[in-house]
Amino acid sequence: MKEPTERFSDRVENYVKYRPSYPVEALTSLKEKCELNANSIVTDIGCGTGILTGLLLTCGCHVYAIEPNNEMRQAADNDFGSNARYHSINGSAECTNLKDKSIDLITVGQAFHWFKVDDAKREFIRILKNDGWVALIWNERKTDSLFLRSYDKLLHDYAPEYRKVNHRNINNKTIGQFFGPSGFQLCNFANQQSFDFDGLKGRLLSSSYSPAPDQPEHKPLMAGLKAVYNKFVVNKKVTFEYDTKVYYGKII
Repeated sequence: MKEPTERFSDRVENYVKYRPSYPVEALTSLKEKCELNANSIVTDIGCGTGILTGLLLTCGCHVYAIEPNNEMRQAADNDFGSNARYHSINGSAECTNLKDKSIDLITVGQAFHWFKVDDAKREFIRILKNDGWVALIWNERKTDSLFLRSYDKLLHDYAPEYRKVNHRNINNKTIGQFFGPSGFQLCNFANQQSFDFDGLKGRLLSSSYSPAPDQPEHKPLMAGLKAVYNKFVVNKKVTFEYDTKVYYGKII
């Protein structure tokens, strides 16, 4: 398996085009629960191409976007580099290169499962101001329709790394241990994307566990994807439904 910092280098274009954003309710929850406002100093850790970063910038706050993958970080820089409130940093969850006690809110969108959790926690405690907040956010693809169950089975059959890097491997126990005795709260919101076949293919290829074209599983995976699409397509579209989960609290 590739190192986490290298896994998305050849998938940036598809990531930008086809990964889901977060529903407006998720951003509202950060304002209501974590005191996010225009005066906040926020760091978006593992920011990737800047999906969550862009939403945070709409609040008027300063955002320090931390990303160790050069290609992913460059995509975010291309979109937000002209914004004076956007600060791009080559860093990681375990070494952010930020000052002590400088951050009001740490956000992590779709990246926590890549972290070395104990090291990241120490770093988060170091950079957070007193009473600072942490919010871990995921778009979790649902599997409660025939289409989504068929798609998930396809991944189990032809994407050998799927079981190893699936963010569902992170459970409430792991998250509870990360936040510590102060605990955490969870908000859930509905989210979805609709795709034609090219979009569905791009969405799959944006995933780090999707076999590359030179791997033996790639061809049967693409054939299976076409078959699943043809079986469930309605008006040239299929729909991914997500539970957007926001875990928030203060770490100790």
